[in-house]
Amino acid sequence: MEENKEAELLQSAAALKAFLLKNSTKSNLNLYDHLTHVLMKVMDEQPENAVDVIEDISRDVKRSMYVDKQSTLQDVPETTPAELLAEKQRQVVLGNQDEENPLPNVNEISFFLEQAGVGLGREETQRTFLALKQLVDSQELLRCRLWGKILGIESNYYIAEVEGKELDEEEEEQPDRTEEEQKDENAVPQSTYKPPPVVPKETVGTGANKFLYYVCKEPGLPWIKLPSVTPAQIDVSRQIRKLFTGRLEAPVKSYPPFPGNEANYLRAQIARISAGTHVSPQGFFLIMEEEDDEEGEPLQDSYDVNPDFEGIPVSEMAESLSTWVHHVQHILPQGRCTWLNLSMKPSEDIDEDEDMEEAEEEPDEPEPEVGPPLLTPLSQDAELFNTPPWTSKMSSTLTSVHAIAVLRSNLWQGGHAYASGKKFENIYVGWGVKSAGDGFSPSVPPTPLKEYVGDEEITEVPDPTPRDERELAEALVAAQEEMEGSDREDESDDDY
Repeated sequence: MEENKEAELLQSAAALKAFLLKNSTKSNLNLYDHLTHVLMKVMDEQPENAVDVIEDISRDVKRSMYVDKQSTLQDVPETTPAELLAEKQRQVVLGNQDEENPLPNVNEISFFLEQAGVGLGREETQRTFLALKQLVDSQELLRCRLWGKILGIESNYYIAEVEGKELDEEEEEQPDRTEEEQKDENAVPQSTYKPPPVVPKETVGTGANKFLYYVCKEPGLPWIKLPSVTPAQIDVSRQIRKLFTGRLEAPVKSYPPFPGNEANYLRAQIARISAGTHVSPQGFFLIMEEEDDEEGEPLQDSYDVNPDFEGIPVSEMAESLSTWVHHVQHILPQGRCTWLNLSMKPSEDIDEDEDMEEAEEEPDEPEPEVGPPLLTPLSQDAELFNTPPWTSKMSSTLTSVHAIAVLRSNLWQGGHAYASGKKFENIYVGWGVKSAGDGFSPSVPPTPLKEYVGDEEITEVPDPTPRDERELAEALVAAQEEMEGSDREDESDDDY
């Protein structure tokens, strides 16, 4: 009997130990090992009132047995575009801090623009002018100013108007044609059509290309030089309306087709905006009439600062547009600031033995295009869509003693100017498109050419129908069979 009881106790103890050794499905731990570690911790530490802290000891044992299979090391975060731009702008701020530079007073211009309610804000203006200073240091420019900012769909354009020491632009030389190419051209019949002459662009330093322009997408990013503008680009830009994408290499899809990419379109819009919105107080500039052009006429794009200018009262400039003048040349319909006679032949091409009759057959010379002269008052500007071209006001009516005169363009929305005593500035912040009034109608494609009608001597036979072609074919077959039959009869008569 005693042996049976011992066997039963051993079996029950084994079953109980097996139960204690059973692992949990959640933590993969068993109660036997846990109780063993808890008792060992109690015996090692021998805390006071162990029965009261047994739960905390059990919790600490479980926590010590936990193994974190996941790595506790955090991944290095990726650098965001904002951080990359901040690093580039940091280099701009930490650059050369020399005071001698051709830039205007940044803080003063920012203050006046803030009073006028326009501009880029203090922080953005400061970053932009630091980027302009970096441009001046890298290019060794004589003068540099913030022209403005043109908004784009993907990114914007910060534009700098500069004047360098050497404004001569290298023209691309066209390679000479080989003799074989000339022979091939001579072998092919040449068309007698003569396309209209191409209006040459104005040289750098004159007219629409008087200044050079650099653009960047954000202050701190590289500055990119814009190409010179051509009359054809200005002419087409007047007929289309396109928002900028922010990519200089992007094509300009429009009708009429624009001759160039977005960089050329941007340069054309800059020339048009400058000619329409750059103004100054009357009397600040004086036209220089000492220099003459090739024809002996005084240059109309040269002016100098008037040393005797004492300023105009702000209240008077805010009330009358006659106190403001344009100091940028007007762009003529030809696409140039100075008109060029394309019908006049060079003296070398004129033959001395040319008959008078041929000279009389030449068309009359076109009338020269004339625009408003330089320093024309704004009061003479024409209205567009029954809208006054300008809106003038004072920056503040409460403190008129310290207020400035503010001018806003209604044709190029975004063009602003301010004046205070002997100081003034122009800036443009907008989308780079001209106001179109109620709506914009794109150019209509030209009318297709009509078919040649002909005259009495020249007539055109109408195309035959399929039925006429079948009847004609059957008639030809019948006529051929009849001829063959007559030939056989003639041969039979010869036999007799």
